[in-house]
Formats: sequence, structure tokens, C-alpha cells
Amino acid sequence: MTRAPVSEMLLEYQHYLMAHRLRSLLGGRLTPQGLLTLPEYASRRIQRQDLARQMITRASPPEAMKSLDRLTDELMFGFWLNPAEVTAFLRAAIRQGSHPALGEASAFARLLTPTEQARLGESGTERVCRYYLTCLHLASPGADPHALEHIFQRIDANVPPLFADELNPNGQPGLSLSV
Repeated sequence: MTRAPVSEMLLEYQHYLMAHRLRSLLGGRLTPQGLLTLPEYASRRIQRQDLARQMITRASPPEAMKSLDRLTDELMFGFWLNPAEVTAFLRAAIRQGSHPALGEASAFARLLTPTEQARLGESGTERVCRYYLTCLHLASPGADPHALEHIFQRIDANVPPLFADELNPNGQPGLSLSV
């Protein structure tokens, strides 16, 4: 079994944080459940992996699919990189009246804490906004078969660094991860 590097797992949690912040900002039916800490997220992520593994081996109880779906929703797993998930989210956001953070970098940047913005600097903040706003474009490639490939190239070119305050509990200006 191949294991993902710690930075990939932390980036997944950071994606969860950004999805949580955006959904909380939009409110209404898009409001997520309470915010999971990194250990809580990791625990539920392991539960989700175990359920998915059971389903693949067909050793899962009948209610496993419902539990897998519940965990997927709670973790907002795949929120940013799944075109179907992005499309459903944007449709719901538009029904609620939309928000500038869904298309304007300056509005999206307000989802970042002042500490995160300071840690990232101006160019890093722009990169983070470009990454997440590009992810929201995954809902649009219906007419152009090459659009999805182009969007994923833009996403890959702007993968954000680890910046979230929740990943830096000591408040130090920079992350040092030793693995």
C-alpha cells in the first residue's frame, strides 16, 4: 500500500478548511456542520478509507454506502476537484443569491485570516485565490472537451502551499514539518 506524504494529507485538510470557510460565508443550506480539528478530520478520513476499502472487497455491511456518503459530505471530500461536486455547489450557491467570493479574488482572499495572508504574502495570496477560483471553473467545461484538461493544468500550476493557521498551532511564521 502506498502512503501519501504528510504534506498531501495536510493539503487535503487545508482544502477542507477552505471549503468550510466558503460554505460558512455563503450560509443557508450550504452551511457546513461544525469545523473539524485536524485530529478529528484525520479520524473520520480513516473511517472513510476503511469503509471504501470494505466496499471494494465486498465485505461491507448494507449500511456502509450511507455511512460512506455521510463521511464524504462531512469531510467535503473532493469538494474542490470533483466537477460534479463543484457544479452542485455552484448551483446551490446561485439559488441562494451567489457571492462575490465565487468569482472575485479580492473577495475570496477575505476567507484567509490576516495571519495566513501575512504568511503567504501578496503573491502567495494571489496564488491561493487563483487555485481555488480555478477549481470553481470545473463546473463549466460542458461545451469544450478540452476545457477540463486546461482547467486541471491551471489548477496543477497553482497548488497552494500549506498556510492555514490551524496547521501552525504555535503561531510561528512558517511551517516546519519533520517527517
